[in-house]
Amino acid sequence: MGDPGQFPSPWSPHGSPPTLSILTLLLLLCGHAHSQCKILRCNAEYVSSTLSLRSGGSPGALRGGGSGGGGRGGGLGSSGLCRALRSYALCTRRTARTCRGDLAFHSAVHGIEDLMIQHNCSRQGPTAPPPPRGPALPGAGPARSSGAPAPDPCDYEGRFSQLHGQPPGFLHCASFGDPHVRSFHHHFHTCRVQGAWPLLDNDFLFVQATSFPVALGANATTTQKLTIIFKNMQECIDQKVYRAEVDNLPAAFEDGSINGGDRPGGSSLSIRTANPGSHVEIQAAYIGTTIIIRQTARQLSFSIKVAEDVARAFSAEQDLQLCVGGCPPSQRLSRSERSRRGAITIDTARRLCKEGLPVEDVYFHSCVFDVFTSGDPNFTVAAQAALEDARAFLPDLEKLHLFPSDAGVPLSSASLPAPLLSGLFVLWLCSQ
Repeated sequence: MGDPGQFPSPWSPHGSPPTLSILTLLLLLCGHAHSQCKILRCNAEYVSSTLSLRSGGSPGALRGGGSGGGGRGGGLGSSGLCRALRSYALCTRRTARTCRGDLAFHSAVHGIEDLMIQHNCSRQGPTAPPPPRGPALPGAGPARSSGAPAPDPCDYEGRFSQLHGQPPGFLHCASFGDPHVRSFHHHFHTCRVQGAWPLLDNDFLFVQATSFPVALGANATTTQKLTIIFKNMQECIDQKVYRAEVDNLPAAFEDGSINGGDRPGGSSLSIRTANPGSHVEIQAAYIGTTIIIRQTARQLSFSIKVAEDVARAFSAEQDLQLCVGGCPPSQRLSRSERSRRGAITIDTARRLCKEGLPVEDVYFHSCVFDVFTSGDPNFTVAAQAALEDARAFLPDLEKLHLFPSDAGVPLSSASLPAPLLSGLFVLWLCSQ
């Protein structure tokens, strides 16, 4: 992160709005969009309506004068920006029905809201006039004879870094043991879930865990099956399904392949085994995602590092996701509900877990719960591996160790961020 003082203010006379610059670049580069979803048209109209903020425009627009219906009084171009944002929001509402499930659309909606709050824009007020019809923006067609090369549409991290000059944000979720779930928001729950439950269910990825009781009459369960669906992505991959069960961790997708298929970006999805039969890793570079599946102590563990925009791309009907909201309250177990099923005492369980987990955080307490409940010391490996995955996947290592007092609440009030720039670059991912 550089010193903000080294760069012009976003709305200073010495620099054009960075949001506008990136939007323009996206429109020049974007070659695909959903045939029905009109988000690209909304983006183009927003760029057109804010051109005056970059090139000078009317004095009133630049100074934030006139009855713009919002915007901080001294903000350069705030009045014109608020009008443009209200028009942008109106356009997205009109195309919402046909854009359902479109990552660029959902990211743009969140981004508009962020910018309206940032610039103190009221929801009600005048909108920008329709842009005059004219020739397309230079270079907007498929031919690009000059300028920087287009980012690889199937390389999420490279594309984001090229467009924004910084790496993208990532989130981490894991499920292991009886099972214990660490959500994107740093909730940590021990769950009694039985049967099939979705860990993830968004527009790009579906992950379902199927759990059964550890013993007849026991409250605690373990994951015995995992189903992962990588949804069809034009240019990048065919739809691929991975299924794992205890004692059957294949090193290939269900169709026998080990990549995303014959499309140009097929290599952006790959699968490999680090330890045959017990450790499989799936890389999905086109959506900035890495998944690890392990088998230890006759249970399956799941761990994921996923790009924020991908994790956020779901509708209200897809809101039941253990990685997003943690376990539902009715499905949570407390440590007081553990029941001994083997010959291992609580003191022995603590000693075994302490050997590999010296910090008495939630991973340690989960280990004690699992070893004491199951009577199987091999559960120590599941907790240790989950901690190591978190160490590798978490962008902020200050949140590596959670403690029991934090288990049911987020460590911070921050929800999944949705900056406009982080959303609109995914026009490269529009087609599925």
